[in-house]
Amino acid sequence: MTTQKIVLAVALPFALFSTSVLADWSATVTGASDYTFNGVSQTKNDPALQGSLDYSFGDTGMYAGTWASNVDFGDDTNIEWDAYFGRYAQLNDALSVDYGIAYYSYHGQSSSSEGNYFEAYTKFGYASDLGQTELNFWYSWDYFGTGAGHVISMVAHTIELAPNHALRASFDISNSLDGDKFAWDTDGKSYNHYRLAYQTSFEGFDIEVAAENTSLDIDTADERIVLSIGRTFSL
Repeated sequence: MTTQKIVLAVALPFALFSTSVLADWSATVTGASDYTFNGVSQTKNDPALQGSLDYSFGDTGMYAGTWASNVDFGDDTNIEWDAYFGRYAQLNDALSVDYGIAYYSYHGQSSSSEGNYFEAYTKFGYASDLGQTELNFWYSWDYFGTGAGHVISMVAHTIELAPNHALRASFDISNSLDGDKFAWDTDGKSYNHYRLAYQTSFEGFDIEVAAENTSLDIDTADERIVLSIGRTFSL
């Protein structure tokens, strides 16, 4: 199994268009032309079917959920199944924070679980007349079961082009803290990822078209366009 995975997206990329608080229970089903982790395909550039089940603990801001997707790492590992628990807090009219912990598990063959690991995350948001700015961090102390520390740092900004139409630009760096145990490629311990996404919704479906590229020199991390269509249901 290659060492590639999704960045936790529990905050839902289409939250910009939400007009009410989510119900206690909700489920989301998404179809995507590719499943990428920071620009690196987890499905060998093939489509993915993904689903989540989430619970919101009312006014506490706490939430818990589980998420799954098909994957293809070139072996018999074919499912990623994650779980997460966190809390979202609105600090004032402009500032927010979202923090928690996630567990990533892999299935399909007996050795798939060797890549299971925990990850902690913290996401800061700042809302202004110019849009929504994010500063996000993810940290694992046992990345993909290798024993290596690993950090992902992201800055992003979303602007509303018109009602129900938004553009989100992001830049992130994935960095191994122990290159002897884990490295993204032979040229170094880190790589950069650039992404520009158009987001909208139609008839209850959330739609995103994203252009992305990385500094990695592999065919599963080169420039690409990714289309995703999802729908969230209150239960």
